[in-house]
Amino acid sequence: MFTGLVQSVGTISAIRERGDYKVLTVAAPIADESIELGESIACDGVCLTVTAATPGAFVVEASAESAARTVLGSYRVGARINLERALRVGDRLGGHFVTGHVDAVGKVSSLTTVGGSLELAVDFDPGYDRLVIEKGSIAISGVSLTVNRVRSGWFSVNVIPHTARETTIVDLHEGHALNLEFDLIGKYVLKAQGLRTGGPLTLEKFIESGW
Repeated sequence: MFTGLVQSVGTISAIRERGDYKVLTVAAPIADESIELGESIACDGVCLTVTAATPGAFVVEASAESAARTVLGSYRVGARINLERALRVGDRLGGHFVTGHVDAVGKVSSLTTVGGSLELAVDFDPGYDRLVIEKGSIAISGVSLTVNRVRSGWFSVNVIPHTARETTIVDLHEGHALNLEFDLIGKYVLKAQGLRTGGPLTLEKFIESGW
């Protein structure tokens, strides 16, 4: 489990294949924080397992499924990625609950300076429309952000200067592919609604259930 608060930006220093897996070596400052083998690190929002660690770098492996469902398959040596170590019990939850399980790949529609901030607009598969709501949370390449405006297959977020500087958002351009993870709570609510046999899930049903 993660929060979407990026702790470091790393650089992919090597990529190799192991069967149908992609093996990534990532150089990053957090590699000097006593990273343990087997721990999870969100790499551009994708939860990956550390299989090796050396001073200044660590190695993670991505399955064919992960590469196919995310932007990992298009990485090249030198690419910069957002990194976050797993949430510890008792840590402050400053972003929102992020699992590191990417739902879809979106593309930058536009990146515009508005005042002192950036407005990032993203195109995505409209099949996910129900999971994107105004003022709701979304993880974009591992960064927890708040949806400002939304329409079918499109949404925009505001990025403050600090977030832009401390993440790879400054590297984005029109057409850039992004990992998207929609809000976990919304996904479970929709799943529960689909499984419910006593009619549609409404506000009244929530109240009847004690919410």
